[in-house]
Amino acid sequence: MNDNRTSVTVLGLGRIGATIAEIFLRNGHPTTVWNRSSGKAAHLDELGAVRAATPAAAVAAGALIVVTAADTPAGAAILASASEALRGRTVLNLATGRPDEARELASWIAERDGHYLDGGILGVPQTLGTPDTMVMYSGSPEAQAAHGDTIAELGTAKYLGADAGLAALHDMAVLAGMYGLFGGFFQAAAMVGSAGLPTGEFTEAFLMPWLRSIIDVLPTLAEEIDSRQFEVNFSDLAGNRAGLRNIRTASRDQGVATDLLDPLQRMFDEQAELGNGADSFTRVVSGLLGAAVSERS
Repeated sequence: MNDNRTSVTVLGLGRIGATIAEIFLRNGHPTTVWNRSSGKAAHLDELGAVRAATPAAAVAAGALIVVTAADTPAGAAILASASEALRGRTVLNLATGRPDEARELASWIAERDGHYLDGGILGVPQTLGTPDTMVMYSGSPEAQAAHGDTIAELGTAKYLGADAGLAALHDMAVLAGMYGLFGGFFQAAAMVGSAGLPTGEFTEAFLMPWLRSIIDVLPTLAEEIDSRQFEVNFSDLAGNRAGLRNIRTASRDQGVATDLLDPLQRMFDEQAELGNGADSFTRVVSGLLGAAVSERS
């Protein structure tokens, strides 16, 4: 083993944590692991992992402490039992959490003379350690400079800046987009299902090809939003307002509820009433930001 490699501790050996520990072990890092239930991920022992009896012993053994708990509060609770060992260490929290939780934990660790990085993983255990997984993280610039190369071993790494809450914000925003996609899929599945049609055939033959083509439009829509001009490059708000109204009517005619679509209809209606119907339908973002105005840019 190369003793010049950064010593790493992994707290939590679920599927993600065990995979991270395995990556570091195979890359030659001295790796200490701890899990609430001992003996989990036994294959790590054969790779040379050192099992610590307590979180404090685990933290004391590593320069980079990777936390893979269920969520940020759970990770903070584990670190609280090892607070005396945090001095001089860098914590990389990869547990899911909110921006405010990340900033609070960063302050708590700084008070104990440690460094904090908060991260999010866009990937699955099978793609960890490859370019197909993105690891976005933010927090201490000093910690990023010291451990950026090690973190990059986990996938395509993107450092977002000194604000510890930025990674969690990006993570939550990506997941918001995902749930919006799921919401549309659930509505579509209910509509075809109400006619006794198979969802699988509809999804593969109709929905997926259309959604793949729509994804390519997103950068153009993002440019409209960033410019705050809302020039129509794809579709105007008035047309989408009418179209969504028809979709909701068709759903109700099939006996399908429209709860997933009603909030978007309200936003289209509000913007149209402000005189923005000729703008791109991306104008609804200004309403979400609390900046809906009737003046033309």
